[in-house]
Amino acid sequence: MSDLTVEELDRIDQADELQIASRRRDGSLRPYVTIWVVRVDDDLYVRSAYGPDNPWFVRAQASGTGRIRAGGVERDVSFAEPDPDVHAAIDAAYHAKYDRYGAKIVGTVVGPQVVATTIRLEPVV
Repeated sequence: MSDLTVEELDRIDQADELQIASRRRDGSLRPYVTIWVVRVDDDLYVRSAYGPDNPWFVRAQASGTGRIRAGGVERDVSFAEPDPDVHAAIDAAYHAKYDRYGAKIVGTVVGPQVVATTIRLEPVV
């Protein structure tokens, strides 16, 4: 995610939540959905807490692009598949950032059941 500055990455990472919107076929944005976001190195990741049929996730997968905003940063992004070897680090990042909400809630975004619903956010220049 080299197109975001370290300051932008820090601001997004420090935000408790991220708003994400996918693009419609005509290029307009769908309504924003509020979700959790984590940072691993210089990449940002989101996961569908309620499986692959969650409407925001289905729309993101179908469109491939959208916009995010968090911590005062707003950027157009593409929705990319993460490298397969990064999931343990993503789980650890979710635990570090969100465990204060309890194991039951964090359990919806960690573990092998959410690997298929993980998106890497790549800025569009």
